Amino acid sequence: MSFSFFKALRPKTPQELAKAIKDSLMALDTKTVVEVKALEKALEEVEKNFGAMKLVLLGDGEVEPNVDQVSQLAVEICKEDVIALFFHKLSILGWEARKDLVQCWSILLKQKVGSTHCCVQFLENHSDLLDFLVAGYDNKEIALNCGNMLRECIKFPSLAKYILESPSFELFFKYVELANFDVASDAFSTFKDLLTKHPIAVSEFLTSHYNEFFERYETLLTSNNYVTRRQSLKLLSEFLLEPPSSHIMKKYIAEVQHFKVMMTLLKDTSKNIQISAFHIFKIFVANPNKPREIKVILAKNHEKLLELLNNLSAGKGGDDDQFEEEKELIIKEIERVSQLPDLDS
Repeated sequence: MSFSFFKALRPKTPQELAKAIKDSLMALDTKTVVEVKALEKALEEVEKNFGAMKLVLLGDGEVEPNVDQVSQLAVEICKEDVIALFFHKLSILGWEARKDLVQCWSILLKQKVGSTHCCVQFLENHSDLLDFLVAGYDNKEIALNCGNMLRECIKFPSLAKYILESPSFELFFKYVELANFDVASDAFSTFKDLLTKHPIAVSEFLTSHYNEFFERYETLLTSNNYVTRRQSLKLLSEFLLEPPSSHIMKKYIAEVQHFKVMMTLLKDTSKNIQISAFHIFKIFVANPNKPREIKVILAKNHEKLLELLNNLSAGKGGDDDQFEEEKELIIKEIERVSQLPDLDS
């Protein structure tokens, strides 16, 4: 009597599963993709293998995943160069397979061999794959999948630092303004993580790319798109106020062009944008080392500014007492500056 049937039910070892995943992804070649039946069969095989991967990494809801098998599968996936296939075949995969891959991705990235995250190290050595993920925002079919996988990568300082320094980072200024709202919102979430998750790396990046970054960032602050203006304004206050970036903030609030942008946003038709702009505008005004040009602008516009500020309230859900206290201090400073002698330009 043959027991081959029972042998077929034996779960694949991590090594066998990684090889099976690789083979099924490689089967999605140019010839297969153009033949409907062949493609369907190949995609079924990928989904089956992804389901097996998910079972190893997440368990089945009743039995917890085996830690050693999880770690070994991550190692084998790196050895077999499967990560590159994950990315390059993403656009061919079906919805279910993409969903499974995104779920598995965060677990794979966390796996350590000794003190090394093996999948993170693989990406450090194949950084072009990170650029590939960023460029995924150009394809609305996989944009959200790429965004999810990117944000998992950005949790690791070395990968976030690479993306910040890469020419691919420039693409986010385009992606956050895409016509597709879901894709643009997802791109902004990734953009925000890049600028807030690792303050020291962000400070180093802003120090070495100050002019070009803020020149591009101004296009977001002055965008015709309300959502872009509001989100970029809130994000600006987040990363500027991080302690490692204090020198960046001091430089930023000493520049007249940035001050003029905040003045414009303070007059925005949206109350929410006015309030967010106020929280950055107040730093310019409270700066004890304000440049003369900023004092001149404050003095020239003090009547309009005082009228605007007197009509500005904290808004729904805001801390009225703190807001009013800060506003009063800023009003007093503007009044003081307006009375200074020798401010005629």
